[in-house]
Amino acid sequence: MTTASICTIGDEILIGQIVDTNSSHISRALNSLGIKATRMLSIGDEHDAIIHNLEHELQHNDIVIVTGGLGPTKDDITKKALAELSGSESYRTDAAQLAIIHRILSARGLDMLETNLAQASVPDTCEVIPNRLGTAPIMVFRFPEGRFGHPATLYSLPGVPFEALGAMPDVLEDIKANNSLSDIYHRTVMTFGLAESALSRLIEPWEDSLPEDMHLAYLPNPLTGVRLRLSIYGGVRADQEKRIEAELARLKPVLGEYMYSEQDDTLQECIGRLLAAAGKTVSAAESCTGGTIAALFTSVPGSSEYFLGSVTSYANSVKTGILGVPSEIISKHGAVSSECVAAMAEGVRRITGSDFSVATSGIAGPGGGSDDKPVGTVWIGVSSERGTSTYKLQFNGDRKRNIERFAANALDILRRRVVNDINN
Repeated sequence: MTTASICTIGDEILIGQIVDTNSSHISRALNSLGIKATRMLSIGDEHDAIIHNLEHELQHNDIVIVTGGLGPTKDDITKKALAELSGSESYRTDAAQLAIIHRILSARGLDMLETNLAQASVPDTCEVIPNRLGTAPIMVFRFPEGRFGHPATLYSLPGVPFEALGAMPDVLEDIKANNSLSDIYHRTVMTFGLAESALSRLIEPWEDSLPEDMHLAYLPNPLTGVRLRLSIYGGVRADQEKRIEAELARLKPVLGEYMYSEQDDTLQECIGRLLAAAGKTVSAAESCTGGTIAALFTSVPGSSEYFLGSVTSYANSVKTGILGVPSEIISKHGAVSSECVAAMAEGVRRITGSDFSVATSGIAGPGGGSDDKPVGTVWIGVSSERGTSTYKLQFNGDRKRNIERFAANALDILRRRVVNDINN
C-alpha cells in the first residue's frame, strides 16, 4: 500500500488566519489512486522546523505533498529549506516556468521584478512540473532508497488553493508513472435515527465478524445522520467490490428503516429521488427552522421538479393569516404543539397543491423555554392525502445545533412517510 503525508506550510494556518482546504482535496485525489494518506501536518514558517518535519514524513511515507511557502516575499522560505533537505548545491532557472511568469505578468500589465524572476529559480536537485495557473513552479524531489530506507518523493505545490488543486492532475500523472499502485475501495451506507453509540451497539455482531482487512468508519453529521464507510486497502478492485457487497447484504437487514441510502448522500437528495421517481411534490411550513428545510431542498440541483415552495411562518400572525392555522389552536395549545404543526402542514399543502408537506414548530433557544416545553422541544408534522401525523422530539444542543437537528429529523420523518405512501 502506497502511503502519503500532506503538509501545509505557513504561520497563517497555525494562527487560524486562513483555513486549510487544500489537504482534504489532495487527500481525496490521492485516495482515488489507491494511495492512503496517513497524516496531515501544518508547519510554521521556520526553516529548521520545516526540514525536521519533512524528514520525518519522508521516513514514514512513500510520498509527501507540501503546499505553501513558495511566494515571492521573504517569509516564503520553503524553497530554501527544500534545497537544504535535498542537498542542493546550486539553483537553475526553469525556462518553462519563466515563460509562464512572463505571460501572466504581461496579461496583468505588470513589470517583471527580481522577486518574480526568483520564482523561476529552483534547486538543481529537483524536477519541475510547470504551474500554468501561477508563478511558483511545482517542484519534485526524488530521494533514493538509501536516504530514508525506501524510495520517497516530495512534491512542493503553491499554497493558493486555485493553483494547488489545479496542479493536482499533473501531480497525479507523475505519481502514477513512478509508483506501483494498488486499489482502495470504499462503500458508504447512510443512516438516520440512531446516535453513533446506539448504532454501534445495533451492528456490533456484524462489525465483529468483518474480515481483518475490512475497515469500518462511523462518520456522524447532524444534518445527514451517521455515515458508515466500509473500506479495503490493497488488492484487486473487482474482488474488493464483491467482498464488500457481500458484507453489506448482511448489514442491510440489521439496519432496516434506519438506512436511507447506499451511497454518499443527504436526506434531501434521497427524498428528491423518491418524489421525482413517483411524480410527487412536497412543500414546507417552517417556524423554528426558519427556512432551513427549504434551503436544504433547494441546495439540490433540479429540486424545482418536486419542491414547490415554503412558508416561513415565524410569527403567529403568519401561521394564522397565511397558513390558516385557527387562532384558537394557538391560544389553547400554543404554537409549539401537535395541533399547530398539523394545521401548518395541511395549510401549506393546500396553498401549494403539493402531494406531501412537512411543518416544524419548536424552541431552538437559548431562551423561550418553559417547564412543559423546554428549550430543544420541537413538533414536526407531515401531511399527505392519506392524512396528517405529528411527532414530538426533544434535543439539548445550542441554538444552531437544535435548528439543524429539528430540520434533519423533519426530513427523515418526511422520508419515511414518502416511502410508506409510495410503497403502500
